[in-house]
Amino acid sequence: MTRVTATDSDIEKAVGVLRAGGLVALPTETVYGLGADAEDPAAVARIFRVKGRPPSHPLIVHIADAAQLDDWVQEVPPAARLLAERFWPGPLTLVLRRGPRVPLEATGGLETVAVRVPDHPVALALLTAFGGGVTAPSANRFGSVSPTTADHVRTELGEGVDFVLDGGPCEVGVESTIVDTTGDVPAILRPGGVAREDLEAVWGRPFAAPGASPVRVPGQHPSHYAPRARVVLVEPDKAVQEAELARESGRRVGVFLPADCADTAVRAHAVVRVPGSMTAYARGLYGFLRELDRQGCDLIVASLPVEEGLGPAIANRLRRAAGPRP
Repeated sequence: MTRVTATDSDIEKAVGVLRAGGLVALPTETVYGLGADAEDPAAVARIFRVKGRPPSHPLIVHIADAAQLDDWVQEVPPAARLLAERFWPGPLTLVLRRGPRVPLEATGGLETVAVRVPDHPVALALLTAFGGGVTAPSANRFGSVSPTTADHVRTELGEGVDFVLDGGPCEVGVESTIVDTTGDVPAILRPGGVAREDLEAVWGRPFAAPGASPVRVPGQHPSHYAPRARVVLVEPDKAVQEAELARESGRRVGVFLPADCADTAVRAHAVVRVPGSMTAYARGLYGFLRELDRQGCDLIVASLPVEEGLGPAIANRLRRAAGPRP
């Protein structure tokens, strides 16, 4: 699916921007990131200003290869080594003890750092050519819908980005799974592009219960991944009824119609018939939210997906999108 449009000269230009302390939007398999030299505190600080992101929210350091992990952290526990060998490159982020190369500006003041190897040819080409780490949160305003195309980045951040690398639409579509490996038992801090079942199958036993780790990570703000429209969550069999009631009250309502209701007629301003496949749903999620915003909806009615595969990652994003606005 990846439509790689970035050229070798684009990669060379992006490397020059990073080395000069600039910001580069780069594609990954999850979402587009807003990248800066991870060892340049001033460049990292600029990410926070462009996004409007609180400086206490840590960033993820992207590297080109699992072999580089030891360069960025104090130690690599067996769990982290095992998960990196199995899932990198890929949508998995590991939290470990910060090494001296990582400035506190990149960690939100924490002594832990989140690290991953993205699974996208353009991102890997950039990281390899750059030779260092790149901090890269999602390339959007803080709290809003994450970008999954280069055009999303250009529309939302404009001149705040010095250079945009276009690698086509993102294949996973939701952010990486974040796992804390600093304790005796790994703990998922944010569900994402790697399912819990797959992680535990490799680890060989259950992970710690959700909420077992106090470490701060991206995406924990009460309102996050949010479109302009207000999002309300309902049971799947109530989605049509809730949407039609909202329409009758004068709202411009959009509805995420569950897959098992795909043939149901619904009176709404806009309808998204969500895929039955959780992989396809995750890939399209942020595009669906952006499309309903584009169509002028002021309310989006959605139901939570099944809690398996990428379902928890989708549910996490929808719950944050429906969270209290500042």
